[in-house]
Amino acid sequence: MQKRNILDILILVARPAAGKSELIDYLRKKGKDERERRFHIGEIEEIDDFSMLWTWFEEDKILSEMGKPRLHTTSDCYFTEPYLWDLLIRRICLEYEKCVKRNPSYHDRFTTIIEFARGCEHGGFTRAFRHLSSVVLKSSAVLYINVSFQESLRKNRRRFNPERPDSVLEHSIPDDKMETLYKENDWDAFSSPDPDYLFVQGIKLPYDVLENEDDVTTSPGEALGRRLEKTLSRLWELYTKRET
Repeated sequence: MQKRNILDILILVARPAAGKSELIDYLRKKGKDERERRFHIGEIEEIDDFSMLWTWFEEDKILSEMGKPRLHTTSDCYFTEPYLWDLLIRRICLEYEKCVKRNPSYHDRFTTIIEFARGCEHGGFTRAFRHLSSVVLKSSAVLYINVSFQESLRKNRRRFNPERPDSVLEHSIPDDKMETLYKENDWDAFSSPDPDYLFVQGIKLPYDVLENEDDVTTSPGEALGRRLEKTLSRLWELYTKRET
């Protein structure tokens, strides 16, 4: 499957503020050889749906100022239709497919990290994964970062920088939206049929869980490195063994 010792795609999912972006930042700062040897990650191309939905918020604000109808969100920044969550997943797949089309040898060097959060209010991970393309699913392994809702809420409040609300590392969600959108989480039910693989559209996706209730991602050091190395090594083993 691989010409090199790296995953093609890592799907990184969790509650908001669980540590996804910090984990990616940690991996980016590692040297190429260490990142491939310890973590099975190549040069990183990140696709995060936050930047996509933030663009929708900005466009709708501009449209309101122009006296025109908003396209995606209400005035209090909830999506107007549940299917817009599905659209984001399909946009992620489109962005990935464009990367591969531009460079046929893309995965000789790159690991794509796809990042998103989902709560039960908008269908959870069960619904989101159904909208991933077969092209993405067949090349993916999944890493779930596990934190409680209380920890997610704490870190969401802590990271907020009012000067950079569009920042992947420093954006925040109001408490009422956190409660509505993300308090209920379906990961346990979604992953319960098998301890090693998720089954989506007849495709087996290897997965593992990185425990982060003790927060090894806010100030990432070797504690995160050891935990991540163990988890990604197991994922790599499952990834290379799977039959699709």
